[in-house]
Amino acid sequence: MRVIENETFEGERPLYKVRDVIIKDSEFLPGESAIKESRNVQAIDCFFSSKYPFWHHTGVDIQDCYFADGSRAAIWYTSEVFMSNCRVDAPKIFRDAHTITIQKTIMNTNETLWDCANVKISDSDFKGNYLLLHGSDIDLDYFRLEGDYSFQHVKKGVVRNSTILSKDAFWNSEDITVYDSVLDGEYLGWYSKNLRLVNCKIKGTQPLCYTENLVMENCEMIDTDLCFEYSTVQADIKNTIHSVKNPLGGVIQAEGIDELIWDDPELDGSNTQIIIHAKVDR
Repeated sequence: MRVIENETFEGERPLYKVRDVIIKDSEFLPGESAIKESRNVQAIDCFFSSKYPFWHHTGVDIQDCYFADGSRAAIWYTSEVFMSNCRVDAPKIFRDAHTITIQKTIMNTNETLWDCANVKISDSDFKGNYLLLHGSDIDLDYFRLEGDYSFQHVKKGVVRNSTILSKDAFWNSEDITVYDSVLDGEYLGWYSKNLRLVNCKIKGTQPLCYTENLVMENCEMIDTDLCFEYSTVQADIKNTIHSVKNPLGGVIQAEGIDELIWDDPELDGSNTQIIIHAKVDR
């Protein structure tokens, strides 16, 4: 592969349609579409402040790079992306892309990974709103997010060993399983289908309402109230829930429920079984 090293690029399309190159220790200053329509490019220790550098691209390996605020919308309509040990302060970095692997990366970016498929993220820390809107086939491990409205309309995915600090997370999601994670934020998982939570800690008001086929296994619900309204649920909760309101049906097991609210006269409470376990030392 050809090596480009210690160069500075600016303006429009300076490396348009390059093929089979390694770009090292280089700067991409203000401009547009620096590496557009390219194939098989590796970027190492590079600085990006130009807009739209990797559009309509196949096969990009990005390591130890920094995307400054000016490098907005950097990776769109692109496939086979590997990103490792990078820092991102640019908005909307990913859109309409697929087959993406992100490792050991810190991102401060809003509205990213929209309409993206086959996304794997590990050992990474993200900050920003509206992550992974309309995404599919996601796989997250040792991931931390601070940002609201995350994972909305996501279809198919697994989350492990993660901390999600997010209001309105997993709205309208389908076929998601979360293991050994903390989900902290208001209005978790509304309108979701086939959401499964295993060994998770749930925090925040009014979680898991209007859900269809919600499954919770060995979970804790901390400072949660008005849970499960109009939801079908199979829940095994190992502590006391503050309040449960108007579940549609299923089984809710817990060490206690401080307040059980039935205030919808049209709802048949016999469709929901409540099982209270004796509290035991853990």
